[in-house]
Amino acid sequence: MSQSIPTRRYGFFVGSFLITLLLYVDRVCISSAKDSISEDLNLTDIEMGWVLSAFALGYALFQVPAGALGDRYGVRKVMTSIMVLWSVFTALTGAAWNYISMLVFRYIFGAGEAGAFPNISRAAFSWVPLKERGIFQGINFSGSRLGAAFALPLVAYLIDVWGWRVIFYFFGAIGILCALLFYFLFRNKPEEHKDISDAEKAYIIKNRQQEEQVKNVLPIRRILGSKNVILAMIQYIGSNFIFFFMLTWLFPYIKAKYELNLVTTGFYAMLPFLAGAVGNWVSGYTVDAIYKKGKWKLSRQIPAIVGFCLVVVGIISSLYMKTALGAVLCLSVAIFGADMTLSPSWSFCMDIGKENSGKVSGMMNMAGNLGSFSTALAFPYLMAWTGSNEPFFYTAAFLGVVAIVCWLFMDSAKEIRYDK
Repeated sequence: MSQSIPTRRYGFFVGSFLITLLLYVDRVCISSAKDSISEDLNLTDIEMGWVLSAFALGYALFQVPAGALGDRYGVRKVMTSIMVLWSVFTALTGAAWNYISMLVFRYIFGAGEAGAFPNISRAAFSWVPLKERGIFQGINFSGSRLGAAFALPLVAYLIDVWGWRVIFYFFGAIGILCALLFYFLFRNKPEEHKDISDAEKAYIIKNRQQEEQVKNVLPIRRILGSKNVILAMIQYIGSNFIFFFMLTWLFPYIKAKYELNLVTTGFYAMLPFLAGAVGNWVSGYTVDAIYKKGKWKLSRQIPAIVGFCLVVVGIISSLYMKTALGAVLCLSVAIFGADMTLSPSWSFCMDIGKENSGKVSGMMNMAGNLGSFSTALAFPYLMAWTGSNEPFFYTAAFLGVVAIVCWLFMDSAKEIRYDK
């Protein structure tokens, strides 16, 4: 890139990174607080599984509506609204008084968070030049992993100091403040931002993927009629199935299995998320490097296929580890691989969805989070039915293999077209 082109657009990169960091701090709090919540509200592991899955269900079901709202009404208004919504219900989680109230609050919290990534994806379509799309997605998703990584030991410590309820009030208040900052600082397009120079606006407009001159609003039936979309949805289930385990059950799993204290467990549990952040950076760089060589399709396929191979290897290897550190390091390899698939997956949705990328990425993320819904329930139920954790991990590895097959047939050059 020419040195004469300003880089104020990187402020959008930083902003999206901070939003995803907050998103996952709010999301992962409940994992560290699981034992305290269970004891205070008298919840079994099966009931906690439903609490965790309630978030995933709300998150999955509202992906497409929230993405469609961003496409239609603009990211600035929609994103501000959903940030306020999820922050309010983060705080209300701390006010839950029984099992049913916790289920309701976590479901609405998930519905609120649902629009975050589809709307960021829609904003990126307008703000990010095509050749920078991979590194943007890598930076964006690394924020979520770093947020989860540092939240686990931090929240574990703060629970000892403040108690679990105050944690949710605290992060809910921070979220509302961030929503206000977003509204005042963000604009839907660089053309609307007074702090972006004319030279940079011209550069972005020239190098981003172009919108159709005629409005091309894709109906859901047309999106679901695309083989590309169906394959993207299936492979994303494989990615989310293992990752949501890390967000929800890894902390209590290693705490109980290896008889660790709360804070020590937090430091072990953060390792896979740090690996995931690095996986996002590596993948984002790789996506752009291959794209710049003129290989658009391979720039999405290669990082994703390599990533899912690491998922399978890491998951299976973890079953043979005898120590907490060994198991967590193997699972870190799996999450490094799973997060290598994110940049190509979301870039792929922008490639084929264009100005409908909010709706298309929402469709993919909906499917992935139905996988998350299954994860939260599969882990405690399979343990109850079989007396072993192994069936869960073999299921996750199988889904990784299915995802590899999906990527062999996905083509980012085949955009979805509206057929009258």
